[in-house]
Amino acid sequence: MTMAPRLRKFALTAHVVSSVGLLGAIAGFLALAVAGLTSQNDPMVRAAYLAMDLIARLVILAFAFASLLTGVIQSVGTPWGLFRHYWVLIKLLLNVFATIVLLVKMELIAARLSAEATLSRADLRAAGIQLVLHASGGLLVLLVPAVLSVYKPPGMTRYGWRKQHEQRALSQP
Repeated sequence: MTMAPRLRKFALTAHVVSSVGLLGAIAGFLALAVAGLTSQNDPMVRAAYLAMDLIARLVILAFAFASLLTGVIQSVGTPWGLFRHYWVLIKLLLNVFATIVLLVKMELIAARLSAEATLSRADLRAAGIQLVLHASGGLLVLLVPAVLSVYKPPGMTRYGWRKQHEQRALSQP
């Protein structure tokens, strides 16, 4: 099943915008995490953590789900398929992994950020380090699908080979 060209372009645009938006939101979150970790100014630290909470809940979470959904729609509606090529499958698995980690860490992020006013300086620093590490890791994990999308390394899954042979057999007289 392939999508009509206009619909395919719309789906591709939605996927690229949501994926780039997710990367940008995580980069912004990382910048605030670094600012919160390194600043000696308590109001600045509080402001950074409050902004991080909003970005995580309202922007990163929305873009993560949008990227995942539009990626599945895009792959199912094109000849690339969802399970035919390793690079598409790896993108899917990384996106699912990143979204699951985000959902698991969301509660931790919200709890740490809301408890920021009551944490000791040492606990606040430990939380800040963890937030910087998670944001950095998330950014790196999500850069891999971007690279895969551009380079599209060769290699078909067994399912992809089987489907390709089935299609060839059907097209042969």
